[in-house]
Amino acid sequence: MSEALSIHHDQAGHQFETNVDGHRAYLTYMDLGKQTLDIYRTFVPNALRGRGIAAALTEQALKYAEEMGYTVIPSCSYVERYMERQQKHSTKA
Repeated sequence: MSEALSIHHDQAGHQFETNVDGHRAYLTYMDLGKQTLDIYRTFVPNALRGRGIAAALTEQALKYAEEMGYTVIPSCSYVERYMERQQKHSTKA
């Protein structure tokens, strides 16, 4: 993705969001307590798909979880696949 995304973490609303070209994309999660986050949805409008926005939102959410010492439950299939790809890359390194 060429342009830098401005991703906002709305902690009260339990989501990471960005606005690009008038369209809103977001990732939502639940704080289950006991240092556990359930990331259950990513949404990117059709007009923005294929630009790496879901990956950027997921990356920010996982970075936040790691910094806060949270375990992540990837209920969202996109996030689950993203985490699996990251694990494969890190085991090859």
